[in-house]
Amino acid sequence: QVQLVESGGGLVQAGGSLRLSCAASGSIISINAVRWYRQPPGKQRELVAGEISGSSANYADSVKGRFTVSRDNAKNTVYLQMSSLKPEDTAVYRCNLEVQVIGGLTYSYWGQGTQVTVSS
Repeated sequence: QVQLVESGGGLVQAGGSLRLSCAASGSIISINAVRWYRQPPGKQRELVAGEISGSSANYADSVKGRFTVSRDNAKNTVYLQMSSLKPEDTAVYRCNLEVQVIGGLTYSYWGQGTQVTVSS
């Protein structure tokens, strides 16, 4: 089994920065893909950023140039660095990882979500 724990959300003023973390633990061989989603209040969930191991990350147009996905494979942790935050970035952010576990199979796991609130 694999567990994901998200952290790093909070309240920030417009123009500020936050770094979200998504730490995976368990019987992990590798993290093959990373996706960050967000769901603004009253709206549908949207894909913010995605990265497949060994490839460049892709970003939604709304966050391109402001958000960056990174990872620390030694810690099985992925990050979403968010800069120049805007009030419209306010949402619950969730990580989704495709993880290869001991035994060779790959599964999709979700973080619990973390609230990001950007004040104007």
